Amino acid sequence: MQYEYGNPFSGFAKEELKRFLRSCGLDYDENIQHTINILQDDEIIASGSLDHNVFKCIAVSPDHQGENLTAVLLSQLKQEAFRRGQEHLFLYTKPQNLEMFSNLEFYPVAQTDTMLLMENRKNGIDSFVASLPCPDGKNIGCIVANCNPFTKGHRYLIETAAAECDVLHVFVLSEDRSTVPAADRFELVKQGLSDLENVLVHPSSDYLISSASFPTYFLKEKAAVPQVTCRLDLEIFVKHFAGKMGINKRFVGTEPTCPVTGVYNREMKKFLPAHGIDVIEIPRLESSGAPISASIVRNLWKDEAWDKLANLVPETTLQYMKNYGELVK
Repeated sequence: MQYEYGNPFSGFAKEELKRFLRSCGLDYDENIQHTINILQDDEIIASGSLDHNVFKCIAVSPDHQGENLTAVLLSQLKQEAFRRGQEHLFLYTKPQNLEMFSNLEFYPVAQTDTMLLMENRKNGIDSFVASLPCPDGKNIGCIVANCNPFTKGHRYLIETAAAECDVLHVFVLSEDRSTVPAADRFELVKQGLSDLENVLVHPSSDYLISSASFPTYFLKEKAAVPQVTCRLDLEIFVKHFAGKMGINKRFVGTEPTCPVTGVYNREMKKFLPAHGIDVIEIPRLESSGAPISASIVRNLWKDEAWDKLANLVPETTLQYMKNYGELVK
């Protein structure tokens, strides 16, 4: 056997990988950063890839099943991930692969009929949730937001929700795939909410994940991807967060422009009430007759339109922008 490495592959090698994955019923994922192919007679017989801390596109040719090639791939991918400083590792796969990956020291986090999320830390998610402060109260609310960057619209949503709760947990997405780095987004949210005593701000870690990061290369029905990924996200929320933290209210802003977020809001209304969680939709704060949007804020930031931005973001966010990404302590 031979090994072939790509960071990632391009040109002919990439097309050969796509062809192999199609033969195994998978699509290529364009977010791949590193790939390991196992070759026999110059033909790919197994392949696995890495996207940050997520294993993707793990495939073994049907003619070579039972040769322990999946274990070989995962071992090498783990070494590469560790070399890149990634120690908390995840993989998304089909539920029928649970036993195979469990035997390779991955542990289930949550699953739906079509998607299974696993991690390399036993009880990793439960340990994370247990580390979060959880004050008692009758009405415990939750908001999950990216805040790229934190705007007056976010502040209005959170302040309105907090008025209906004894405790409000705000989870800021920890994925580093946004214009504003995750650590800075988290700090801007904390600064912008420092006066709200019943609001607790948490990182989402790797568990509450935006739809953009969900691998979908093994899903055949692409039209159903938003519903499928949302359902897994909600399964994680209900199974590991809501019950253990006493959360009985989930707050969202109305979504007039983004179809994906609109799907999330609709799926929450279908799924969460059956688990004792009310979904409360709050109208978006408007400025000059239009909802305040983080995407509009980012465009104005590029243009250094400080006067307009002053109407859309808190002072702490404005100063961050004026200092070109330097947090004001």
